[in-house]
Amino acid sequence: MRIVIHGQQAFGKAVAERLLSGADDVVGVFCPPDIEDRPVDPLKALALEEGLALHQLESWKTDAAADLLASLAADLCVMAYVTQLVPQNCLDIPALGTIQYHPSLLPRHRGPNSINWSIIAGETKTGLTVFWPDQGLDTGPILLQKEVKIGPDDTVGSIYFDHLFPLGVAALMEAVELVRSGSAPRITQIEAEASYESWCRAADAEIDWAAPAEKIHCLIRGTDPQPGAWTTMGSDRLNLFGSRRAQGAGAPGEILAVADSGITIAAGEGAITVIRVRPPGQRAKIAAGEYAKARGLGAGSRLGD
Repeated sequence: MRIVIHGQQAFGKAVAERLLSGADDVVGVFCPPDIEDRPVDPLKALALEEGLALHQLESWKTDAAADLLASLAADLCVMAYVTQLVPQNCLDIPALGTIQYHPSLLPRHRGPNSINWSIIAGETKTGLTVFWPDQGLDTGPILLQKEVKIGPDDTVGSIYFDHLFPLGVAALMEAVELVRSGSAPRITQIEAEASYESWCRAADAEIDWAAPAEKIHCLIRGTDPQPGAWTTMGSDRLNLFGSRRAQGAGAPGEILAVADSGITIAAGEGAITVIRVRPPGQRAKIAAGEYAKARGLGAGSRLGD
């Protein structure tokens, strides 16, 4: 088949590499325009290295974009980690249509930060969907799905890189084969089961120490590595990473213990141990115990005041 890939970053590159290793003809690669002072997108770098036709459109919502896609005479467009909206007339141009990857079990967690929100909600499973996109946001018919268990200490990073990334690449290859064979299903999403969340931003990641420890634990896991759950210590705004459930009780936000393994903090119900923090003005994470000792914090100190 003649395939066009639309994507970006390491996931887009991995999908392109798998397509290039097979018998299909990759006739075009689309990725977003360059961002000043940012590294070259890995998918773009691969396209240049392999001598593939590379296109970086400011917008897909133009006649020129549709004409360009039509000129490639593609059988299928594979959308792998896309942030640009593609209009229906472009989705319909490839002879066999367009398929897209999404890291949730649609119609649950439609939207851009689906992994974050599934963990923040305390769910014990997530997954991925390959679907036929339409003009809604993650609303098109489902082609296939794969489930993934969320462990009690999994983070966004562990779920994505250990599971949804490799499984997603394989699922897109499976979907391509189903399309090739003419047996790819189109299963209508059940709207009554749908949920949608927008971007998970810093405003969503502030810790309320009066909340139960399990809820705080899920918030920290669900914002690790980005945007990072946060609290305050005096004038410092701290991002917290690597939480574990712990024993202990005290006033919400009270430090119960400081050790090399982390700092244990009381919640509204129960306690958690935080392993790493990122102080203001720093890019690197440091051991929470190291930070506490440097600041002279110990049992009885309060976070979030």
